[in-house]
Amino acid sequence: MLSVELHTHSNLSHDGRDPVELLLEQASAVGLDALAITDHDVIDASLRAVELAPEYGLVGIPGVEITSEAGHVLGIGIDERVPPGLSYVETLAAIRERGGIAVVPHPFQSSRSGVGAKVSRDELARADAIEVYNSRLLTGRANRKAKAFARSRGLPMTAGSDAHIGEMVGQAVTKVDTRGERSAEAILAGIREGRTSVEGVRTPWRISFRQAGGGVKRRVRSRLDALFG
Repeated sequence: MLSVELHTHSNLSHDGRDPVELLLEQASAVGLDALAITDHDVIDASLRAVELAPEYGLVGIPGVEITSEAGHVLGIGIDERVPPGLSYVETLAAIRERGGIAVVPHPFQSSRSGVGAKVSRDELARADAIEVYNSRLLTGRANRKAKAFARSRGLPMTAGSDAHIGEMVGQAVTKVDTRGERSAEAILAGIREGRTSVEGVRTPWRISFRQAGGGVKRRVRSRLDALFG
């Protein structure tokens, strides 16, 4: 079983803080086998991480968190960005056309752009996997609801730290049975076939608050730069 972190953000995300190298360093330090950087609607840092990952003893998995009309969808295993603003179903199709898998993160947290409030349960079930443990939780209710839904539909389950700063990486991990192979392709196949289990702990409040505060500052700075150059 490989320990895989499938949901992280670098400083290329509007709300991320740290460079690729720091995320890779943290992933290696906490004993992960593989890392996907999934920035919001941009893929450059993820592709850079795939190149650098072997230097840290890691398997790099390309990915992106896509803003569909209904909310966020993780495109895991793609090396070409999917344009934001497509419908949920179109986003799933675009991910698969690029050879990836579509994982729905935090589906029942509407405050964080979860798709569950805007698509039907049958549409939600068209995903390749459901993120059933996101470490940025309040009560855990949304995670439990996601897990119950995935079980009821027989969908593969994943976990993700949703890390926006380096020290959050590894808070939630997907264990993937890759049949002894150590590669991104084997990890994707394991997830598609449901050979996964999840482990996770709540991100400490002090880290969550630091991440949230930094994200607000970066968004304000970005808007000011856009307005005034």
